[in-house]
Formats: sequence, structure tokens, C-alpha cells
Amino acid sequence: MALIADYLVQGCQMLLMLLLAPLLTGWVRVLKARLLRRRGPSLLQPYRDLFKLLRKDVVLADSASWLFRVAPYLIFAALWVAAALVPTFAGGLPFSWTADLIAIVALLGTARFFLALAGLDVGTSFGGIGSSREMMIASLAEPAMLMMVFTLSLLAGTTELSSVARFMLTAEVGLRVSLGLALLALVMVAIAENARIPVDNPATHLELTMVHEAMVLEYSGRHLALIELGASLKLLLYISLLGCIFAPWGMAVVGEGLTAYLIGVGAYLAKLAFGGFLLALFETSIAKMRVFRVDQFLGAALMLGLLGALLLFVSRSL
Repeated sequence: MALIADYLVQGCQMLLMLLLAPLLTGWVRVLKARLLRRRGPSLLQPYRDLFKLLRKDVVLADSASWLFRVAPYLIFAALWVAAALVPTFAGGLPFSWTADLIAIVALLGTARFFLALAGLDVGTSFGGIGSSREMMIASLAEPAMLMMVFTLSLLAGTTELSSVARFMLTAEVGLRVSLGLALLALVMVAIAENARIPVDNPATHLELTMVHEAMVLEYSGRHLALIELGASLKLLLYISLLGCIFAPWGMAVVGEGLTAYLIGVGAYLAKLAFGGFLLALFETSIAKMRVFRVDQFLGAALMLGLLGALLLFVSRSL
């Protein structure tokens, strides 16, 4: 019975990630509107948009191949699995051994690869521009992410997220310069990967500057709904990852009981709300940078991650 209960908790965590992803997107939009003294959309507007897209027919270009049709399902599956691997309100669940940082980076890269291929498949100029820019961002974002993973693995001795979260709660961690640099690198990568300001603006469709929106211009109906839900899952994944690694407080341990799980859910929701508030505050206080400066932004993230790893080589106390 205990094993069945653990698998049920694991399933609840996977379902919770899927249900909360549009809510987090709506929360960020509401906060940005309030900070700009606007009324803004409803908190549940992303759910309405998804249901509306699911009811619409799919319109395909004549030049679209089978890859264009299959890509939304592959992208959504990769992002959902990656998001479900991150421990949220409980650690040590049956599938926690698969929650490896390198596996998450690989799943994110798989989703990006198919999204770029789908943007190139139809042969439109906007899709080609968006895909080329996405690959330029990925060429710097992935190494920066791996440097952050390398820093954590040197410090915690593992890349398994539940073990990393437990290590972060010990007194051995303390205040370390390398962890601060890894945190900055992860935040900068998260901003770029989710096409947020200052790298990209998800609320606009300017041909000269858009990255993510350019690759999905030809999608409609349920295909577009899956891609939009995948984008929300990616944002949820990164905020959950930041909370799991750098703020693992309140997480329950498997087998502790319903009360501990409820406390863990409450702590996780508080982390999401706070992370969404910080994101909205950051986006309303900064302007979008020019496209040719994105490589400088991500180059700085790569240098921060590399510097954090090098500091641990110099001294284990840094």
C-alpha cells in the first residue's frame, strides 16, 4: 500500500505541473498589468485561450510535412516530462532517480530542436529567422546551463535533484560565491529560454525582433494549443527548478503523510507566486535589448557559470 501511495503522489505531482502551468502564465500577466496600472486579463485567461484553440480546426500549409504535424506533440511531451521530473512539493518519490539535471537539459534541448525544425519546415522567412535566432540562443544557453549543473555536481556530489535539495538544506552549504554565480547564470538562462524581456517579448509579434513567436506563426488549432501549453510548462519548470535547488524549504519527504504533503504544496505555491512576482517586476522595469546584444547577455551567463565552477576547483569553501 505504501508503494501505491507513493506512485499516486508522483502522479499528483505530474498532474499538478500540467494544471498550474497556465495559471502561472496568467499570474505573471496580471501582475505586469497591475504594475503598469492597467486592469489586464483575467487570471484564468490562459485556460480560456487553450480551450478555444483546442476547439478550432487545424490549418496546414501546402508545404508542411509530417514533421510539422508531429512536432507539437513531441515538444509538449518533452517539456511535460522535463517539468514533471523536477521535485516540487515532495522529494524522494518513485521516479526521483530519473530527476537528473543532465536529463532535464537533454529534454529541453530535444524540445528546442523539434521546434526549430518545425519553424524551418514550412519554408517561410519568419520561421527561418526565428529558428536561426533560437539556435543562436541555444548555442550559449545550453553551455551556461551545463556549467551551472557542473557547479552543483561539484558541490553536492550528484546531479539528482532530490539529493541536491537535501544537500542544500544542510549546514555544510553556507554562503558560497560559487552558488551565487550559479544562481545568476540559471536566472539569465531561464529568461532567455522562456523568451522573456529583455531577450524577447512574448506579448508582441514584431517581425524584426521576435524569436519564439516567429517559429510558431504557421501553427493553429490544437497544435498551437500544445505549443503554448509547452511554453507555460517551460516557465513553470525553470521557476520550480530555482525553488528546488536554491530554496528547497518546505518540501515533504516521501512517506511523511498527508499533512506534510499539504504543507509542501502550500510552500510550492508560495514559491511560484513569489517567483512570478519577481519576473513581472523585472520585466516591467527593464526594456527589451537589441537582437545582436543577446549573445553578450548569454555570454555573461556562460562566464558566470564557468567562474562558479572554477572557484570550486580553487577552493571547496568558495
